[in-house]
Amino acid sequence: MLLWVEQLQSQGRYTFTRAEVESGTGRSFVAAQTALRRLREQGRIVAPRRGFYVVVPPEYRAAGSPPASWFIDDLMRRLGQPYYVGLLSAAAIHGAAHQQPMVFQVVTSKSTRPVRVGRVVIRFSMSNLVEQLPATRLNTETGAMRVATSETTAFDLVRYPSDAGHLGNVMTVLSELAERLDPAALTAIAPLVRVPDVQRLGYLLEAVGQSEIAAPLAEWLAKQKPRAVPLHPARAAGVAPDGRWHVRPNVELERDL
Repeated sequence: MLLWVEQLQSQGRYTFTRAEVESGTGRSFVAAQTALRRLREQGRIVAPRRGFYVVVPPEYRAAGSPPASWFIDDLMRRLGQPYYVGLLSAAAIHGAAHQQPMVFQVVTSKSTRPVRVGRVVIRFSMSNLVEQLPATRLNTETGAMRVATSETTAFDLVRYPSDAGHLGNVMTVLSELAERLDPAALTAIAPLVRVPDVQRLGYLLEAVGQSEIAAPLAEWLAKQKPRAVPLHPARAAGVAPDGRWHVRPNVELERDL
């Protein structure tokens, strides 16, 4: 069994299913389960989901798992769910995270329980726009994965504030992400998301000194006749809204250092 796994790895593959073990080795279900359990106990493989396994190369044995980027594409294919790597994980990939996120964040179409293997933690946010919002395929050490574009990432930071930390962290990431944002691409996303998300993103971009990037969003918003919304949706409405974004600044904004 170990030889079969090592042959798989020599072919550049780091994931496999129990069904592949049974067909590839000729073992019965029970024999395959026993062999797989032994390899897991030895730290040679991990199982992010039942019946789905990831090879752990020697350099990652101490961590208990290779990075999530090595297997996320295969895992989501196994689950049959569209996805993209998003939020702070996408921001880090785009070079806009002053602190590396503690978990690997993925946006998908269904409520999905977290994955924990070794030191790797994958958390999922649910969105019905996962197949509509722009994303790109980026190469990884073992293949490729789907990653939100910089513009999709910017909107998601506002759409999922609890998953992005507090607003101070969102501001910090946006200020670092700004140089990669295309104003036209941001405006193209605006009709896909809720108007309040456009309002909040524009307000925050302006707050970090990116008025030029936000200007096309403001022009689009002016045609929507938006209602006033609180900056932090879970808090009291706060003071009068500003004139451009119609956002009520109900929290004090301070960037993380």
